[in-house]
Amino acid sequence: MSERALEQPARLRVVHDGTAPDLVAAEEAAAAFMTALRIPLDEPDLADTPRRLAHAYAELLAVPEYDFTTFPNAERYDELVLVQDIPVQSVCEHHLLPFRGVAHVGYLPAARIVGLSKLARTVDHFARRPQTQERLTMQIARHLDEKLSPRGVGVVVEAEHTCMTLRGARAHDTRTVTSSMLGHLRDEPAARAEFLSLTNRGSR
Repeated sequence: MSERALEQPARLRVVHDGTAPDLVAAEEAAAAFMTALRIPLDEPDLADTPRRLAHAYAELLAVPEYDFTTFPNAERYDELVLVQDIPVQSVCEHHLLPFRGVAHVGYLPAARIVGLSKLARTVDHFARRPQTQERLTMQIARHLDEKLSPRGVGVVVEAEHTCMTLRGARAHDTRTVTSSMLGHLRDEPAARAEFLSLTNRGSR
């Protein structure tokens, strides 16, 4: 890459290759699902629930597009950049029940830095689809590593899964914590310890 290219802001459009949902078919399927569960759709308060259910899941699973904007690291900043408590909401791919919590995302800059809001948008982009928390955590880290080429990336996700708290084990007030670290944040003990210390300090 030329020096001139490194001096300019860069915008990478991040898109999702999925097609638009078929809301008519989704509403029909929701009605059939509720009927199979013996939920009486002829009651006035429930008559419009299949439509609302279809639209609710379409909204939950709508993957947002965004510009991943980076800037030259003119100051040659080489310490950790960390954004804590980024809201996470997704849907468990095993039961299609929500899980929600926070993500802590950090990186060690190299030639470029990223607009801080883009870290939150990256989290949301990968969360808005049927997910496992483990995969979500790795996808965020790998995306930042690939698109930003930093010296290191660290991601910690803490979330409550309603598939575990509302059904099954009914383990109320439990959190699942996952992490993914790449580059210096994985290989260098001091950098890894600093990142984990700061994310633990930000935990609620």
